[in-house]
Amino acid sequence: MRFILLILVLLIGLNARAAPPDFAAVTPGASLSFPRDYGAHPEFRTEWWYVTGWVETPEGKPLGFQVTFFRSRTEHNPDNPSAFAPRQLVIGHAALSDPAVGRLVHDQRSAREGFGLAWARTGNTDLKLDDWRMVRGADGGYRVTIRSGELNLELRLRPTQPVLVQGEGGYSRKGPSPRHASYYYSEPQLEVTGSAGRAGMAPVAVKGSAWLDHEWSSEALMPDAAGWDWIGANLDGGGALMAFQIRAKGGGKLWAHASLREASGKVTRFAPEQVSFTPQTRWKSPRTQADYPVGTLVTTGPHRWQIVPLQPDQELDSRRSTGAVYWEGAVTIQRDGKRLGRGYLEMTGYVQPMKM
Repeated sequence: MRFILLILVLLIGLNARAAPPDFAAVTPGASLSFPRDYGAHPEFRTEWWYVTGWVETPEGKPLGFQVTFFRSRTEHNPDNPSAFAPRQLVIGHAALSDPAVGRLVHDQRSAREGFGLAWARTGNTDLKLDDWRMVRGADGGYRVTIRSGELNLELRLRPTQPVLVQGEGGYSRKGPSPRHASYYYSEPQLEVTGSAGRAGMAPVAVKGSAWLDHEWSSEALMPDAAGWDWIGANLDGGGALMAFQIRAKGGGKLWAHASLREASGKVTRFAPEQVSFTPQTRWKSPRTQADYPVGTLVTTGPHRWQIVPLQPDQELDSRRSTGAVYWEGAVTIQRDGKRLGRGYLEMTGYVQPMKM
């Protein structure tokens, strides 16, 4: 018995001293390839599939929803043959924004990949976390299933437009250095049908539109970055707007970018100096004391977009999974009081700097 214990201790020690894995680098000049890039990229450190949308009940009641699957490659020794080795982690976040509640209804899960319980498969979008699923079918549509004591979503997402490749051919820079970047594409104007429910509200039929982002990287944020502000919006008439800024720990903008696709298909991309987020209305969380600019004026070149939240309290506490607290909310896009579209605003790093 002592001999066996000694061998186990030695093996653990050898494994602890093993070199961490080499994470794949994001480099300019690479081109995305589909359907391959709909699937997972396990050689990179971090990846997410992120769906946000607005739907309405048969009575015309608006609801916002968010479903995100994360895949995270750990620094565990990749040569460890054990099936229990946590090489990849799969994390899920889901939220429903209902003005009748006044805050987000949300849930989160996490598990190591394996044993048929959790996976992020290559080749096409196929994500599983217990009974949470997101699968892309042969027709290009997605099936999203979230079952929880907090909320339930059974949604079908049907593409109505081509993929919107972000940045330079999918290479999306996040700072002055080329090393701080991700591979990134979006699928705007997804047609949504299905059902949505929450605790205290039985599932009801819903329909609306959604936005899907898929992004993967190994070193997206600069060391002095606190977090980011991001918006993805389906514009009325068929257009699509994406804009983000990376904020410094000491305040101010480190980097920014935006893309605007018109209904005709014409795409305009905006450089960092052409993009700004100017706070208009703030909301302070009674739980974390974070001060969020929930009403924001986003500038992209000559365009001004007024961001108005569906409700002020859309803070999501994910410290049980990703360790972050962030504001993730349904917003309306306006100009001079006229609605231009609907989307989602994400703000991270307001409680503490983000760690990717």
